[in-house]
Amino acid sequence: MTQPTRSPAPSIPDRYEPAAVEARWYPVWEARGYFRADPASPKPPYCIVIPPPNVTGALHMGHAFTFTLQDVLIRFKRMDGFDTLWQPGTDHAGIATQVVVERQLAAEGKTKEDLGREAFVARVWRWTEESGGTILRQLRRLGASCDWARLRFTLDEGLSRAVREEFVRLYDQGLIYRDDYIVNWCPRCQTVLSDLEVEREERDAEFVYIKYGPLTLGTVRPETKLGDTGLAVHPGDARYAQYVGRTLEIPSVDGTISVKVVADDAVDPEFGTGVIKVTPGHDPVDFEIGRRHGLPIRTVIGFDGKMTAAAGKYAGLDRFETRKRIVEDMQALGLIDHIEPYRHAVGLCYRCKTVVEPLVSKQWYVSVKPLAEVALAAAHDGRITIVPSGWTKTYDQWMENIRPWCISRQLWWGHRIPAWHCDADGSIHVARTDPTACSKCGGPLRQDPDVLDTWFSSGLWPFSTLGWPDDTPELRKYYPTAVLVTGFDILFFWVARMAMLGLHLMEREPFRDVYIHALVRDAEGQKMSKSKGNVVDPLAIMTTYGTDAFRFTLAALAAQGRDIRISDERVEGYRNFANKLWNAARLVLSNLEGYDPAAAMAPPGLPERWIQSRLQGAITVVREALEAYRFNDATGAIYQFLWNDLCDWYLEIAKIALYRGDDAAARRRVQHTLVTTLETTLRLLHPFMPFITEELWQRLPHAGESIMIAPYPTPSTAVDAAAEGDMALLVQAVTTIRNIRGEMRLSPATTLNATVRAAATDEPVLQANRVLVDTLARARVTLDPRATRPRASALGVAGQSEIYVELEGLVDLAAERQRLEKEIKRAGEAMAFTRAKLARPDFTERAPVEIVDKERDKLAELEALHAKLVASLSWTG
Repeated sequence: MTQPTRSPAPSIPDRYEPAAVEARWYPVWEARGYFRADPASPKPPYCIVIPPPNVTGALHMGHAFTFTLQDVLIRFKRMDGFDTLWQPGTDHAGIATQVVVERQLAAEGKTKEDLGREAFVARVWRWTEESGGTILRQLRRLGASCDWARLRFTLDEGLSRAVREEFVRLYDQGLIYRDDYIVNWCPRCQTVLSDLEVEREERDAEFVYIKYGPLTLGTVRPETKLGDTGLAVHPGDARYAQYVGRTLEIPSVDGTISVKVVADDAVDPEFGTGVIKVTPGHDPVDFEIGRRHGLPIRTVIGFDGKMTAAAGKYAGLDRFETRKRIVEDMQALGLIDHIEPYRHAVGLCYRCKTVVEPLVSKQWYVSVKPLAEVALAAAHDGRITIVPSGWTKTYDQWMENIRPWCISRQLWWGHRIPAWHCDADGSIHVARTDPTACSKCGGPLRQDPDVLDTWFSSGLWPFSTLGWPDDTPELRKYYPTAVLVTGFDILFFWVARMAMLGLHLMEREPFRDVYIHALVRDAEGQKMSKSKGNVVDPLAIMTTYGTDAFRFTLAALAAQGRDIRISDERVEGYRNFANKLWNAARLVLSNLEGYDPAAAMAPPGLPERWIQSRLQGAITVVREALEAYRFNDATGAIYQFLWNDLCDWYLEIAKIALYRGDDAAARRRVQHTLVTTLETTLRLLHPFMPFITEELWQRLPHAGESIMIAPYPTPSTAVDAAAEGDMALLVQAVTTIRNIRGEMRLSPATTLNATVRAAATDEPVLQANRVLVDTLARARVTLDPRATRPRASALGVAGQSEIYVELEGLVDLAAERQRLEKEIKRAGEAMAFTRAKLARPDFTERAPVEIVDKERDKLAELEALHAKLVASLSWTG
């Protein structure tokens, strides 16, 4: 335990004002350089890279959750003697940022084409510089102790060079290639999207059964009929075996067409009629079938979402308008068998929510299969540990079924692909420096117009931010990083890609642990969304309740594998916890007159031994929980110790010595215990509640200039089992008397008479601490091993002893029994009703989960009330 050396600060205000405390300390920490890492330090490294938020973004609840947990770990390890680097940075967010600036231009009546590429990119740069600091200021408000001197941006000069090096290496190794392939195309954003960037939404549609000569099939996209170049059935479907290999001449809206019937395992014979139309230009499955069977591609929907010239009389129409018209036309021709209602998942652009169109396009791809095999092995041989372990299965499934990664985007904002085309001879030139002419024919070159997928640069984040491809001191010391803390929603977007690229380019795993946290939901368990109007603003919560209370709430709710429900009530509860701590510190600081930390102290009494033992136990639990990413267990242990053990019990016991003043040695002993216990508790709590702990620590006698760099507590002594056992007996005795007072509705000012029939094992402890029990229980306690229960008394138990509290003249026992019996009956009836409700499958299976959970909580409360009332009835004799 740190020996206090500095004198406490002046008197403490009556009330805790979070805003003033937060504004005071963050600038001090940053100015003194406490956040900075030092590659030359002999301390062991501990590095976390921040999941880079969008450069022009604002703090949302997901950010707040992730960054709070990261800051808890960084502050813990910094105090624990590690050279910590929390690497900050922001992402250029290709599509999101370009869309915003395009909207700004649209409001001015302009397009990006009106400006030209160079001027448009310059405008985006200006906008990111103007609005890009918002998220960084908000992270400081949250208390994030990042090494801001090392702030990176995915488009800064160093990271741009790293991305170019990545592309060139992978291209030279044959892992990057260019090919015509079916892609997800957003007609609004005018760019390709990866499968991960396509959101699925259930929508109602029509399943149209169309006659194809002798065959009938169903489709939800009749407009793509114009691009059909074949029909397919399953090889084992005997119903259609006679048609396989034949080319059918069938009537259509644009005359008679020829379609070949093929057999392919991709067809589900149980779906629809067991026949599907093959449109290789507009469906991923059809594209693969077409490749296997040599079917031609006919593109009838363009990149603008309108029908092409190949669509004949429908050319120029919107794809959805064509859907309506072609069904009407086929009905007029008698080509529709029937139409059924159908609900299915529709792909939407994750950014603008436009329905995605599968189109064949020439794009750049990474062959990630060989990279995925290495990353998959790393998650099973101990190099990468995913916590909770259940997410490993999800990671495995994605890695085992991975497809080529489309990395080109038809945008202007982002990393331009470092490939140049020679139109004279068709050659492609990929280089680390810009080439000036074709190396084959000497002709002019034009750079590929596309930019790279944002995740292509983010995948390098754990090592590009440390200086790669250069061999830097930071890279040598801090890579691999210690842990990645992130949400499950970017397990594939980001985590898997970092694993693949880190293992391939660095030949080391990018992080040792991956902690996957759950989703932050609203108080009713609903996912937050603007459309629902249930988005919770973290800045508003911090303003209302204080940053420390908000951070502690998030950590306390971070149970592994369980979504968290945030509510004002929960945050308010932890604001009360902060107030409890503040008031405890006020009590300690107001009773330090004459305290000399260097003076000799009397041997500790039972309460002092007990509180120190409880503190050592809490330290052990908190440290173990943090090492295992069990943030809720860590906060639970701190809360239990500070609120229950320290505030509810030891502070009340300490007042006896502090206020009576007849034993100077006892007063000094209690002062010393209060100071050292509170100071250690503040250090234990600091990673979770940095602001209030710094403020109070500075006011206590302490060693060092800031709690941020003070040592994190370690257990200094073993748990004192004897003291804990003895104190548990005293606590139980006091609690029993207090409970009887409360249940009998007796005035707190009334001094009760209590007789303890003390068991032989309990008597020495009770006798030695009778004054303590008398004071805390506000009672006159008599010990009598041979006592019998008096008439008109309440019975309680502590340890092996019985406690008789006299009620004669204080309570009308008959009336009290009658009241309690009525309350018990009422509670029993309510329990029976709720149990019956929960036993009905039509309720538990059909009602919303949050409603069922409320009923279960209600039943638990009723059961607790019933048990309490029954216990009270037993006390009345």
